[in-house]
Amino acid sequence: MKNNYICKIASLEEMNKKWDYEIENHPESQSNWIIWKKGSIENFKNGDIIPYYGILDGKIICEATAMLNPRCVQNSDGLVKDDTVYLSAFRTVREYQGKGFFSILLNFMLDDLKKKGFIKATLGVEPSEKINKSIYEHFGFTEYIKSSKEKYPDGTVIDVDYYGKSL
Repeated sequence: MKNNYICKIASLEEMNKKWDYEIENHPESQSNWIIWKKGSIENFKNGDIIPYYGILDGKIICEATAMLNPRCVQNSDGLVKDDTVYLSAFRTVREYQGKGFFSILLNFMLDDLKKKGFIKATLGVEPSEKINKSIYEHFGFTEYIKSSKEKYPDGTVIDVDYYGKSL
């Protein structure tokens, strides 16, 4: 099955398709997703992000985004600079979770970012997301950077712990 799986930097067309999928599948928080889509597309056009997609048989099944500009990241101090990239938007379509697809995508992304000259990657995780935190630790994100709060467009505030790793 993984023979039909490719990892790539997304095109604008693919981004629109994936964001529309997320908006449709989050009716309870659609307003946030619409705002996030607009910001993501704008940041992509400005060269401030690199969206990475995992595609199986032509279907986008997972994604992750590299944030290159501090103004795109809440609490960006210590998380984004010339040689440090912030990773976000880790998502895998439910039916493909736990099958290794995201691992392949993350490794592809980290290799590509290292080739682009980045020496460190950072990410954030809510303290309550124990499974995600253990996955990130497995990939080497063990350097604790800081804790802070992030705010969603609708005003929801979440706690976030930030971690990093050398590339």
